[in-house]
Amino acid sequence: LNLTPDSFYDGGRYDALQQALERTGEMLDSGAAIIDIGAYSSRPNARHISLEEEAARLLPVLKQLLRDYPHAVFSIDTFRSEIAVKSVELGAHIINDISGGNMDKAMFHRIAGLQVPYILMHMQGTPQNMQNKPVYKDVVADIYQYFEKKIKKLEELGVKDVILDVGFGFGKTLKQNYQLLQNLSRFQKLNKPLLAGMSRKSMLYKLLDKTPETSLYATGVVNTVALMHGADILRVHDVKEAVDTVKIYTMLKNTDL
Repeated sequence: LNLTPDSFYDGGRYDALQQALERTGEMLDSGAAIIDIGAYSSRPNARHISLEEEAARLLPVLKQLLRDYPHAVFSIDTFRSEIAVKSVELGAHIINDISGGNMDKAMFHRIAGLQVPYILMHMQGTPQNMQNKPVYKDVVADIYQYFEKKIKKLEELGVKDVILDVGFGFGKTLKQNYQLLQNLSRFQKLNKPLLAGMSRKSMLYKLLDKTPETSLYATGVVNTVALMHGADILRVHDVKEAVDTVKIYTMLKNTDL
């Protein structure tokens, strides 16, 4: 649920309260297990906004969503520890940090105090510069080592519930995104749930010479591959199609051939 005017695919569609409420209802009716709410656009070269602007976009909508959908699970997409604290105090359940604690050094300590699940994502740089020639020695090995260090810090602070997101599209070239997808199962050795977020991203539409709007089928393909390589959670724009993908994969996985 993007509460932003400038997200790469659906920016501006749900940044009014009533639209956000209706969209949340649609996603839950379609089978969404978690509603991930973002009020800071993290697309490449997105405009940086203040903490105050992010809070003004997010908190009033979150309050109403928690009232209207008391049984839903809400994840807050923020790299700011103050936003994380305020959101959890209101009733949010999960914090999803694109920066892995790098853009707010207080985040890990705050998460330890909040004791909520924490989605630890990898991003090279910031949204404003992450696609300016990202470089790795070995993208899979480098991100694996990044996760090892971050998990150790979190566990030392007492954070028990960590979910890993390799950060498709966040400081990666087209080829590096596919190297990560092909090797996603290697991250299972870290013994944490894996989240994959590739919905309508440029790794799809640039490869296929399409647009975000015409990349739904491609999203289904990479989501299937991600599930086959160990993904536990799919972060998507199109819930019905993702639920169908999960049903088919689950049937395949549980069928004796």
